Amino acid sequence: MLLEINAENPQLRLIEPIVKQMKNGALVCYPTDTGYGIGCDLFNPKAIKRLIQLKKRPRKKPFSFMCSNLTHISQFAHVSNSAYRLLKRNLPGAYTFVLPGTKLVPKIMATKQKTVGIRVPAHPICKLLIETLGNPIINTSFQLDGEEGSLSEPLDIEQYLRNRVDVIIDGGRVFPDPSSIIDLTGDYPVILREGKGDVTPYR
Repeated sequence: MLLEINAENPQLRLIEPIVKQMKNGALVCYPTDTGYGIGCDLFNPKAIKRLIQLKKRPRKKPFSFMCSNLTHISQFAHVSNSAYRLLKRNLPGAYTFVLPGTKLVPKIMATKQKTVGIRVPAHPICKLLIETLGNPIINTSFQLDGEEGSLSEPLDIEQYLRNRVDVIIDGGRVFPDPSSIIDLTGDYPVILREGKGDVTPYR
């Protein structure tokens, strides 16, 4: 199902039925500030298994997930004072921060080192989805692992994914530009991937 939602002022009446489906295990494709992604409720094991199968993702390579704000992050990650200052300065935005996970994170979502990748997106549709669901949303690019190329138009994405997801939110064209990934588990920030988010302060 392709559903058009206003990208600047998303309609809650359209978001709420999608959230209801997510609570029942739906996979959703939605716009973020770094391109379109596919996600599901962090606490729905059935949906997570579907996403792993769809992406052909090794279980040892967990997905990142998105929270609504810093308070939300603190439930799922241990945030030091220095890390908190960095998060506050850069979020919401095009960053994925690697942090030590808390016990609230499902085991399937943490690395062997018990770390997690967390984002707080700036896109209004994505933000409202997370806020309305109340739980973090797993986030991954809509391309299948090992496939190249990127799509920015919702109609092209619908053709590509066909019936492999339950809902595709049409929030207009969003050009793919991956987030910068910064590891905050050590004494100093480590840049793991340079993307859309400015990493100059971390060099």
